[in-house]
Amino acid sequence: QVQLVESGGGLVQAGGSLRLSCAASGSIFSIDDMGWFRQAPGKQRELVAIISKGGSTNYADSVKGRSTISRDNAKNTVYLRVDSLKPEDTAVYYCHARNIYSTDHYWGQGTQVTVST
Repeated sequence: QVQLVESGGGLVQAGGSLRLSCAASGSIFSIDDMGWFRQAPGKQRELVAIISKGGSTNYADSVKGRSTISRDNAKNTVYLRVDSLKPEDTAVYYCHARNIYSTDHYWGQGTQVTVST
C-alpha cells in the first residue's frame, strides 16, 4: 500500500502562485507515475499534471505554460507549482500515484485551493 499526504493548499489571490507538495510513504518502490488531479464543485476530477519516475511530464492544456510538476525520488515527494492563478483554478487538488506492478491507483486526501479575485 501507498499513502499520499498533500500540503500547501489554501486561499490565494488571482495572479498569484501556489506550490503543493505530496509525500509518499509505504510501498514506495511500487510507484511509477505520480501526478496531480483537481475537482471543482459540480465538475469531474481532471488531470492537472503528471510526471514519470524518469521525469517525463505532461500537463493539462488549462495549466500548460504556467505550471511545473517536479519530483524528488530520494524524498518520495512530488511538487506542483502553478503561477498566474485564475478563479477557475479553484478546486480540491488530489495527489495521485500509479502502481508499476498492478492496476492499483493511490490518492491523497485532497487539499483545497481557492483563488480569490
